[in-house]
Amino acid sequence: MMLRRCGLQALSCTKNLKVAKSNSYSYFGCRFKSVRIGCSSGFFGDTTVSARQLVEKGKLDFLVMDYLSEITMSLLVAAQKKNPALGFIPDFVQQARVLMAAKAKGVKVVANAGGINPHGCAAALKQVLGDKADSLKIAVVTGDNLIERLDEMKSADVKEMSSGMPLFDTTNSMTAYLGAVPISMALQSEADVVITGRCTDSALALGPLMYSHGWKETDLDLLACGSLAGHLIECGAQATGGVFTDWHSVEGWDDIGFPIVQCEADGSFTLSKPPGTGGLVTPATVSEQLLYEIHDPAEYILPDVVCDFTQVTVESTGNSDEVLVRGARGRPPSDSYKVCSTYSDGFRLTAVCVLGGPKSAEKARKTANAILKRVAREAELLGLEPITSYNLQVLGSEQTYGPHADVHIAQNNREAVLWLAAHHHDKKVLEILSKELAPAGTGMAPGLTALVGGRPKVSPVFSLFSFLYPKSKIEVKVDVNGETIGSYVANHNTAPPQPTSSPSEAEHPIGTVTGSASYRVEELAYTRSGDKGNHCNIGVVSRHPKLYPVLVEHLTAEKVANYFKHVFDGEPEVIRYEVPGIKGLNFVLKNSLGGGGIASLRSDPQGKAYGQMMLDMTLSDLPDDLKL
Repeated sequence: MMLRRCGLQALSCTKNLKVAKSNSYSYFGCRFKSVRIGCSSGFFGDTTVSARQLVEKGKLDFLVMDYLSEITMSLLVAAQKKNPALGFIPDFVQQARVLMAAKAKGVKVVANAGGINPHGCAAALKQVLGDKADSLKIAVVTGDNLIERLDEMKSADVKEMSSGMPLFDTTNSMTAYLGAVPISMALQSEADVVITGRCTDSALALGPLMYSHGWKETDLDLLACGSLAGHLIECGAQATGGVFTDWHSVEGWDDIGFPIVQCEADGSFTLSKPPGTGGLVTPATVSEQLLYEIHDPAEYILPDVVCDFTQVTVESTGNSDEVLVRGARGRPPSDSYKVCSTYSDGFRLTAVCVLGGPKSAEKARKTANAILKRVAREAELLGLEPITSYNLQVLGSEQTYGPHADVHIAQNNREAVLWLAAHHHDKKVLEILSKELAPAGTGMAPGLTALVGGRPKVSPVFSLFSFLYPKSKIEVKVDVNGETIGSYVANHNTAPPQPTSSPSEAEHPIGTVTGSASYRVEELAYTRSGDKGNHCNIGVVSRHPKLYPVLVEHLTAEKVANYFKHVFDGEPEVIRYEVPGIKGLNFVLKNSLGGGGIASLRSDPQGKAYGQMMLDMTLSDLPDDLKL
């Protein structure tokens, strides 16, 4: 391994490990100077070439793989319903050869590939390894899957975090976001591979750092720094030039380098990528990722620590494609885990049709409405309810921009893609719709060239239900090669944290940076957007420190709410947070994704394009000399 030791043998810290059940978990004084962690996967479906790249070129101590999202958990539930042996990430198991190469180089692997079936994942991996299975020590972390305690949860009268609704009778999955301590325990057992179920994405990196540096559960600032390192790399290439606002400046997408953090014992770390790979690492690419999929940057709530990222700085080290990150602060975590459950919520269907020729958008809308009318008539004959929940969208007509669409493009496009998604509680109605799409190619508008993917399939909908549950009532177990070697019950007595920061637009003097000029947001800032349930966040980072006061004064929550008013489910609600360390702003658009995740019928259910849409937003009454 590449761990730099401070006079102790790494394995001497593991011999007496048995059980940990406190919030002062000890690592027996084991310390290392710096630790290199690479992340090869940001989601289920990410490229499989990245793991090999990092193992061969990254000079790693740990390789982490992050696969799970709220949408992914829904997909894994559906897979296990078809086959009880499934419910884990098959892509991970298929990388058995890379895992063996990692072991040969002394690189330990930590992955949340277990999904809702971590033991099944370990078993499948051993099966693929065959006679090599005994040479790989595999640890499994469990305790997150709470579905067998559904009746207990109902008796506890848990409520959904946002709506206050009680648990649904159709609940079919329930997993808690676990923290980093069980992962560290697994590494203490000398495991080569650690497989977890649901845990926070950042815990995949924080666990190895707690193990390597000897950080305790009371080292809150250090835990916050380690969590930030994990947060920055958890989405893979998004930290190394992927989805960067200035995408045209990023070369080598075909061999984009995946992120590596080199973390010191004091919590500071550099972020880079393997030499000779594509991509780009700059303060801008990394700052964009810092704001990705977070709510209040001063209250980033994790199982191990509540992080404050507002004073974090990201600076170039002077080396190519390398930045130095420091300044995260931590406060005690709450006494509860966040639990995400899903419940059966009917069925959905998505059809995508390509049209060409004059007035393609108009043809697409007329075709879709005719199909829906036909389906309603057929459903009535069968005594079934018509489809009332659907999304008819014409891609290519700038419909996603709402009132900001280019009128000329919207009215004169000669190519269009019809997106027709529908939801219904009776599968039979959607099966009628599925069969009535293709006939439009001969009986409706001319120029319908393709029904992408053929006749669409009807699939179940699993909607999200999130709540808090006491940590003291959840025991986490660590097994190694089938034997339980320890358990952990968090002992965090702090009440759920209350916000210490709030939108602070009123604190800034009005009229201090004004003029007669107008600028598009893209001229002033970088943006990146993502989702949390039905909420979208848009992170904004100033292109230059001198532009930050301008953004603070002119890019207000009210203006953002007005610009995006067409995306909200109801009355627009936007919260703005300031992040002065990176000269950034974070906007949270509440209930703006049509349900979010698999429950949304939109073509952008996770708000991935919202940041891009903001780039075209115009700010007026700005100083005339802003171009730098």
